[in-house]
Amino acid sequence: METQVHRFTWQGIEIEATYTPLKWNVIAHLEIHSIDPDRAPLPITETGYRSHFHEPGTIEAHGGDVVAQMVAWLDEEAESKAWKSYVEASRQYSLF
Repeated sequence: METQVHRFTWQGIEIEATYTPLKWNVIAHLEIHSIDPDRAPLPITETGYRSHFHEPGTIEAHGGDVVAQMVAWLDEEAESKAWKSYVEASRQYSLF
């Protein structure tokens, strides 16, 4: 299987996800990075970039829709206290 590149918008952030179903003939690889705004933090990465290795066939076993699974992962992690605190702090102006 060939590498797939997907672009989508999540909560106003444009994201690019590159999915390689079989890398080095042993593992699957997903690269996620925010592209607009560039390097915007995401609930799964403070830097706007994440490299994630997982067992081959995992995405396919859950329907094969990379974008739907990415959105579900982001939505799930967005429920964390840390992300909610980040969102709240980014809405407020800091004087210091």
